[in-house]
Amino acid sequence: MSRLHIKRSSYENIKHFFNDGMTLMFGGFGGVGSPPTICKHLLDWGTKDITIIGNDTGFPHIGIGQLVAQYRVKKVIASHIGSNPVAGRLMSEGKLEVEFSPQGILAERIRAGGVGLKGIVTEIGVDDPYLNKGKEILEIAGDRYLYETALVAEVGIVYAKKADTYGNLIYDKSARNTNPLVAMAADITIVEAEEIVDVGELDPEEIVTSGVFVDHIVLSKGVDWKWAWETN
Repeated sequence: MSRLHIKRSSYENIKHFFNDGMTLMFGGFGGVGSPPTICKHLLDWGTKDITIIGNDTGFPHIGIGQLVAQYRVKKVIASHIGSNPVAGRLMSEGKLEVEFSPQGILAERIRAGGVGLKGIVTEIGVDDPYLNKGKEILEIAGDRYLYETALVAEVGIVYAKKADTYGNLIYDKSARNTNPLVAMAADITIVEAEEIVDVGELDPEEIVTSGVFVDHIVLSKGVDWKWAWETN
């Protein structure tokens, strides 16, 4: 075990991976499961003009939504932006490019990117002018399909309940959401973990993401989102 690469890092050490104009993929659904401390550092570092890929734009005061609300994002590829009114306003004003992808298709595009496929074909959206805009339509065995390109990113940011120092990850309930897919689909995967333990301390049966997909791990400073059942 001692020969395994130790991937625990600091926020200062991961700073150089985040640059203006980059493509960033993130886990999370409505902010739940997004890495809040990394997002806060992106704001502090002044990172701007980025393309973000993830389920949604969250809320203006939570996680990735703050980057949108503070005009750091130039393009979004997501399943919806409805919970972040700033995103809607910027899209209407032509200041934010938005590519919508149905949630299941978005997840599958990310998965395709993670396993090295160029794209997927689907019937979903093939006749929808909003979903098929600019996309290739294929005819296979007499039926029409939409060709959806795989999604990859320069950096993927992931939130995990627990990580060991090699990067094996355990998630917490629905906060898992797209995080395992994002971990596979980026050139560099950076994990913000609630807890970091030594290799061998995690139950192998509970590990969802293997450490081979993880490059760096930082310790979370706490979440800014709430579970749906939390009222205060």
